[in-house]
Amino acid sequence: MATLGVNIDHVATIREARRTIEPDPVWAAAAAELGGADAITIHLREDRRHIQDRDLEVLKKTVQVKLNLELAMNPLMVDIACRVAPDQVTIVPENREEVTTEGGLDVVRHKKELAATIGKLQDAGIIVSLFIDPEPEQIQTAASLSVPAVELHTGAYANAAKNSLEELQLLARAATFVHQAGLILNAGHGLTYRNVTPVAELEGMEELNIGHSIVARAVFVGMAEAVREMKDLIGR
Repeated sequence: MATLGVNIDHVATIREARRTIEPDPVWAAAAAELGGADAITIHLREDRRHIQDRDLEVLKKTVQVKLNLELAMNPLMVDIACRVAPDQVTIVPENREEVTTEGGLDVVRHKKELAATIGKLQDAGIIVSLFIDPEPEQIQTAASLSVPAVELHTGAYANAAKNSLEELQLLARAATFVHQAGLILNAGHGLTYRNVTPVAELEGMEELNIGHSIVARAVFVGMAEAVREMKDLIGR
């Protein structure tokens, strides 16, 4: 079964709603670790709508598990990552108008630019993962870029109502392609306490990254307990 990366972006979203100092995502990360989080994930966006540079820098010094930094393929963001050196960078698409990430990175279209970005991050000693849609061509192209891992975008499955089984089957087929390509299989986006277990049970699933649902539950039960409940559902 999968390990759990807890995305704490929306703790910072609450803070930024009032432009104040609380709640502090650094505290959220510590509480998530107490609940059993295997990794802490943050997305440093170009518009700094939630996570700030200070958060990344302090979390780098304090997080005791893997620190996974999501960022766009932007030279300034890549420079920040190389300087701070999180354990892992997951390259994601980014649109300033979107509420949340709307789809996977088109690695086929952006292969040349990605190759340069990946090389720079890897030269800095950072593990690189690509957030992609569960499509064979995207997976094969990711493998050609010499990254060790991909994170499959689970949004279509999470948003499906009547067709969730069909979307799960697409994820299962994509998971097989990932394994055949010799890549580590991660997944995330839109996963909740109600829909996570079938994804966690996909063969070879290494890591799930979940944010909004855990932060939402933490409002009522606390971060550590919210993480423990999710860990129970995914089996670790």
